[in-house]
Amino acid sequence: MKRNFQMHRRPSSELRVFSPSREKGGLDSREAAKSRRELEVAPHFFLAGRGSPLASIASPENFMRTKFNRREFTRKAALSALALSLPRVVADATTTASAAESPPPVIDSHTHFYDPTRPQGVPWPPRQEKLLYRKVLPADYRALPKPTPVAGTVVVEASAWIEDNQWILDLAANDPFIVGFVGHLTLGADDFPANLERFARNPVFRGIRIGPDAVKAALAGGAPMRHLHLLADRDLCVDLLVGPESLSDIAKLASAVPRLRMLVDHVCNIRIDGRPADTSWERGMQSAGERPNLFCKVSGLVEGSDRRDGKAPTGIEFYRPVLDVVWQAFGADRLVYASNWPVCGIFASCATVQTLAETYFAEKGAAASRKCFYQNSRNFYKWTPRAPAQGA
Repeated sequence: MKRNFQMHRRPSSELRVFSPSREKGGLDSREAAKSRRELEVAPHFFLAGRGSPLASIASPENFMRTKFNRREFTRKAALSALALSLPRVVADATTTASAAESPPPVIDSHTHFYDPTRPQGVPWPPRQEKLLYRKVLPADYRALPKPTPVAGTVVVEASAWIEDNQWILDLAANDPFIVGFVGHLTLGADDFPANLERFARNPVFRGIRIGPDAVKAALAGGAPMRHLHLLADRDLCVDLLVGPESLSDIAKLASAVPRLRMLVDHVCNIRIDGRPADTSWERGMQSAGERPNLFCKVSGLVEGSDRRDGKAPTGIEFYRPVLDVVWQAFGADRLVYASNWPVCGIFASCATVQTLAETYFAEKGAAASRKCFYQNSRNFYKWTPRAPAQGA
């Protein structure tokens, strides 16, 4: 018979007596009488589970028969104290296990929203990309099936038009699902300081995204480099949309502006074929990872397969060679999950993209999963939660 070892600290008048017979439907008169006698001897607690090693301490018959010398009294008192601590220990262990098993909050740190039906249209995507050339808004993303609910997203620019920065910020004003926005401003442009001043007033604006040409321009010095320092002064950041050929440049740039947080998008757009990663890309990622202000997005995996029409592989082993490299280069503290939706939808479902990342990071432990799906995004972008599910 399964024993119940729960304890209850209550006045004797309020105590419920737990026993196997009670669990089956109530106490008979003999057990009720015995319980009353037990409560007279042990008025402050009742250890349920007749026949257990600890139950004899509270049994009136044994109490009367036992000769309580000092050693025996000390031993039984110690057993009683241990018994009283059991419920708290079990409860604490259950709470800890439950917390460890619960999935971390998910922040998708790379989505694009736009509306080709606007009077002015959009500069991207092109009309021939039928899957992409449609109205794409937060509600559309939220409606997608996902293995774990997504609590919020960082939107990344999809337009070089200055006023489209404001369009996204206006979208965010009415939708707290958007925790941050990475905009588009041209480094070196005369109006860069004024535009930065304008958009940075909004706390949702978290920085800008630049490409390989802007990286080279900044390395050459002058206004582009000064503008990167302006971003650092405001504690903002930079996304880097570059390919493997730019890895040495971004490592230099990260060293040149160590106060500025930078993040490599889409594992640096490497081609993924399931075989060991390209050695030059691997060396470049290792070098980039040595810069503490450089992070990397775990995104662009299915896109890297170049298998369109939803035909990207869905098994983690196909992507493991690349994932292992970025894990070694950036570790648990500087990898950030991102879907790159809706672009990823050309190659695989959003659910597949998220499942791949969840599968890989689950192997690294609960702490690593929480960092990559939530905390690293918050540490890098320094966004502020706008809804309860996004944390405190």
